[in-house]
Amino acid sequence: MFRRSRPAAEDPSSYDGAGDAGAAIPGDDGVASSPAITAGKGRPTPKRSDAERRRRRQPYTAPKDRKEAGRATRDRQRADRGRRMEAVRRGEEWALPARDRGPVKALARDYVDSKRRLSEFYMYGLLVLLALVFVRTPVAQSILDGLVIVGVLIMLAEGTLIGRRVRALAAERLPGVSTRGVALYSAMRALQIRKLRMPRPRVNIGDKV
Repeated sequence: MFRRSRPAAEDPSSYDGAGDAGAAIPGDDGVASSPAITAGKGRPTPKRSDAERRRRRQPYTAPKDRKEAGRATRDRQRADRGRRMEAVRRGEEWALPARDRGPVKALARDYVDSKRRLSEFYMYGLLVLLALVFVRTPVAQSILDGLVIVGVLIMLAEGTLIGRRVRALAAERLPGVSTRGVALYSAMRALQIRKLRMPRPRVNIGDKV
């Protein structure tokens, strides 16, 4: 369309006809500066799109939207904590705290969880001892003292045996890996009720480790 109008642009007598038809004349300064030609059909200029983008972001700065954004952030953090806690229960390495990480600690957990141990009932024993404290009779007090001594001796003996066995097993299966702190780690896990242990036991009672 513009090519055919160029001859008319060279002939001054044809300007009136071109103006009536509404055709754009490339050499004409008045038409070249028209927004209809520079902006294009139905396409906003970059400045307009930037302004629209800024307008879409403005509601997030309003007080109501800040509350909604904060609520969404809290929900997202709660969901992340839930996923991490599930990963800890499953024993996934990336989610475990530093004290539970490493192949030696995993081996210690499996060894402790593979058997029933007297130390596992330590918490139940504490409840019995707590109940006996409120019984103000000479017989109850004498039983209480004896139970405390027996409980302490059982925990010390079993914890020592578990720690030695775990260290020997780790040295055999994981040579060169540090076993520092694994004895105490094993003894403390043995004191926990099986259902409440974290991470969850991944071996059944009676399984070979």
